[in-house]
Amino acid sequence: MQRVRHTDAAEFAQRPHLEIGDRAHADLEMLATGAYSPLSGFIGEADYLSVIKHLRLADGTPWSLPITLPVGAEQAEGLSGTVVLTRGGVAVGLVEVQEKYRARKAYEAREVYRTEDAAHPGVAALYAQGDVNLAGPVTLFEVPRGAFPRHHRTPAEVRAVIEARGWRSTVAFQTRNPIHRAHEYLHKVALELVDGLLLHPLVGTTKGDDVPAETRVEAYEVLLDGYYPQARTLLSVYPAAMRYAGPREAIVHALSRRNYGATHFIVGRDHAGVGSYYGTYDAQDIFGTFSQEELGIQILKFEHTFYCKTCGQLVSPRTCPHDASHHLVLSGTKVREKLRAGENLPPEFTRPPVAEVLRKAYASQD
Repeated sequence: MQRVRHTDAAEFAQRPHLEIGDRAHADLEMLATGAYSPLSGFIGEADYLSVIKHLRLADGTPWSLPITLPVGAEQAEGLSGTVVLTRGGVAVGLVEVQEKYRARKAYEAREVYRTEDAAHPGVAALYAQGDVNLAGPVTLFEVPRGAFPRHHRTPAEVRAVIEARGWRSTVAFQTRNPIHRAHEYLHKVALELVDGLLLHPLVGTTKGDDVPAETRVEAYEVLLDGYYPQARTLLSVYPAAMRYAGPREAIVHALSRRNYGATHFIVGRDHAGVGSYYGTYDAQDIFGTFSQEELGIQILKFEHTFYCKTCGQLVSPRTCPHDASHHLVLSGTKVREKLRAGENLPPEFTRPPVAEVLRKAYASQD
């Protein structure tokens, strides 16, 4: 059930106020709109410990990331009952504080992120948070359509589009990077199996060297306009904040896309990963922890895809007999170097209109 409603902020003027950051604001929207269902608020201690240890809520329901509202210990003492959540001093929602408990940061880091290394962006964010978690159901005053009002849809709104288009099956694709030809290959293979594609780029907080959301969305728009079947593709932004929790985050990405109406979800290599903290296909293997029935969505697993100069097409290790010397593979670092130097990206790697969007964006940074 959605907890989004318009309200007069003056109604809560006498209640405690809590200024929240980008991640908590994103979590507030995901919780209130049903994107993080079955969660309806920031989780309590029993669920927190169960999620960390068992990848399930205390009642056994699959859920793999602690969605918490951390504050400082002194600040927590003054927060109880109905607390008004603010951004820049403007009221954006409420949390009904039902519980306060101590965060187990080291334990959470080890189990959720598989490391206590503060160089990991998710662990760094965890260590920087307050030591007390507030728990309770939330209310969002208004969906923050932000920079992408045309593409920013709640789960109910995405489901309505899917129903209106008559899609009986929909595959969702998570991305925080501009789409290149290997991604396109996965999409079109999947579209041979299902009725529609939900291209669902994450536009919440990411690490500093990721391509900005505005640039990514522009790249998606030019690509979809020229190379995808319009009636079978829907571009809609995913407002969650990135945690870089690898396998754990892949599960939440799948469960939330189920809430948006997807029947299938693509998981490729190193999904939601960063650095070398996770194995190449750990995010695929972790889904063996659950049955498809309890997940409520079918996982499509793809191996690494690349352009083979000898095959003359996009392939994977399943279909290409040639060794790495035949393959065109560009790392993210190499792509950024080329863009900063004003060089063109190979058309075998990314479509020219997408490359032009990226080139202009990087040129404007100089």
